Amino acid sequence: MIDQTDRAGHLSPIMRVMQNAARKASRNLLRDFGEVEHLQVSRKGPADFVSKADKRAEQVIHENLNRDRPGYSYLMEEAGEIVGSDKTHRFIIDPLDGTTNFLHGIPHFAISIALEREIDGNPRELVAGVIYNPITDEMFFAEKGKGAFVNDGTRGGGDRRLKPSRRDVFQDGLFATGIPFLGRPGHAKFLKELHQVMGACSGVRRLGSAALDLAWTAAGRYDGFWERGLAAWDIAAGVLICQEAGLSVESLSGGDILESGDVIVTNDALMEPLKQRLSV
Repeated sequence: MIDQTDRAGHLSPIMRVMQNAARKASRNLLRDFGEVEHLQVSRKGPADFVSKADKRAEQVIHENLNRDRPGYSYLMEEAGEIVGSDKTHRFIIDPLDGTTNFLHGIPHFAISIALEREIDGNPRELVAGVIYNPITDEMFFAEKGKGAFVNDGTRGGGDRRLKPSRRDVFQDGLFATGIPFLGRPGHAKFLKELHQVMGACSGVRRLGSAALDLAWTAAGRYDGFWERGLAAWDIAAGVLICQEAGLSVESLSGGDILESGDVIVTNDALMEPLKQRLSV
């Protein structure tokens, strides 16, 4: 039984707006995902189809957010940056994180929406984030200072607080990462890092969605996650969710995480051992 202290309280208006936008976009994504397998006989067809599905999902998210929060600014994977009349608020959106999985009919992808807010003239900071997996109906979400939660999706039972792993022995840990793909630099460095981590822990997973990797680390399914060269929309919501779950979140290269795109996340006990194996 989940104690009431582990349940999310009444959702704030902005969280309802963000979750509603994600769910509405997911309807088209689920329909399109069901069509992908029929397009695999064509070399060009699937990629074009998925690109259009990605853009449609982003459009739905933008339309819904803009209706409920007119004037806000945006940073989106497909449309890029849109500066609104309200420059103190900016949504950061990835309408389909895990595009390659989607393209190949692999049911592991997510919608990621984060909100940055400028408070009292200070630099913008992340204040809300959602990561929604349409396949499992799991909605991971967090607001700054309020903790991180997940609904129980198809299992029912309402929302529960995310509880990261407390493992403190590196060799017992299960870690997630991302592999540089065609056209991306850093293959040699990654292979060195992978060798150093794999040889000292219980396993490394690469499932193809940085947003879900972060959400799953916050949920305790992974003991840690690292990846380099990610875009802000890949990680913005996940970074806040992990922070609110109580994890340590750092940049592998120093500086601002969203600008560098180099992220490492784990609990306090495993942070230094993991960083040592990543030559940080």
